[in-house]
Amino acid sequence: MKRFDLDEFWRYGRTFRDRELAARVKMASARRIDRRGNSAGDWSARALGRMRIRNRRQQHARIGMARAGEQVARRRDRTDTVAELEPREQVTLGAVREDLDERHGVCPRCNYHFQLGRKERIALLSEPNSFEEWDADLYSKDALGFTGTASYQAKLEENIKKTGFPDAISCGRAHLGSHPIALAVMDFDFLGASMGSVVGEKVTRLIERATAQRLPVIISCASGGARMYEGMLSLMQMAKTSAAVARHAQAGLPYLTLLTHPTMAGVMASYATLGDVILAEPGALIGFAGPRVIKETTQQNLPEGFQRAEFLLKHGLIDMVVPRLDLRQTIIKLLDYLMAGQPPPLPAAAPAR
Repeated sequence: MKRFDLDEFWRYGRTFRDRELAARVKMASARRIDRRGNSAGDWSARALGRMRIRNRRQQHARIGMARAGEQVARRRDRTDTVAELEPREQVTLGAVREDLDERHGVCPRCNYHFQLGRKERIALLSEPNSFEEWDADLYSKDALGFTGTASYQAKLEENIKKTGFPDAISCGRAHLGSHPIALAVMDFDFLGASMGSVVGEKVTRLIERATAQRLPVIISCASGGARMYEGMLSLMQMAKTSAAVARHAQAGLPYLTLLTHPTMAGVMASYATLGDVILAEPGALIGFAGPRVIKETTQQNLPEGFQRAEFLLKHGLIDMVVPRLDLRQTIIKLLDYLMAGQPPPLPAAAPAR
């Protein structure tokens, strides 16, 4: 190992502080030998290194404090500037939230579509106070006694408490424009809007009652797929709901589906993609399996965004990508066209079951 030369460092030190440190170490090391028996020169090299590191840290700390002070000053300047604006021009968090609420969760700057809650989605797709819920008393049970990190029953109780609803979907009769409709809205906040026995049963009952009352059906879909806590019972709902859709189609009645972010797996592979017109919101994730599973299965590189609404529109899986702010009027126009010449809907009747 090359011996450290203090004299050389003194001559070629880059800063006055380096030279000052070298002088101090040289004076201290002239008569000192460390406990391990190393020479004063070796010790002085290590000591000087430690001093330089400490000095560098102090210098970085001073630079950081100076930058923090500049940021505080800039922030103070911005605050002063905002305070000088007219009240209507000041941007606050409350104003942003109000703006998002007015735009149904669509960002006014970048047009990003945030997820809507169940109540907000119902309000978007129906006239005020026109929604009458069907089968609100249906709730899931742990038929298989599923246990994992937490039991299925515990998961259900947790999500019921979180959302205030007994399951992942709300179904009922409503009005949209001049049209009476059968409306279902899935709520991703409840166990990822997974389709269990209750979700499948409520969708089936909704479609069957709509067929009996000659109503068009609109379902807003958002789901992670079949509810695996219920095993085969959840997978059976795919066939049951699809059969109800087929009977509705035989009656010549419209069925519209709205695919929101995300709509995946068993729901996407059943009633979500069986609509006469399939609409989707911009940027919605739509598919059966995840990209990693598909890539490992096909051993092929996948195109970017191949499960997004815009890609699927281009390749024919869906019919329309509609911004949320235009969604209401678009559906009304579709109903005007599809319900033209149809017999008038029957009045609401008491549930048959």
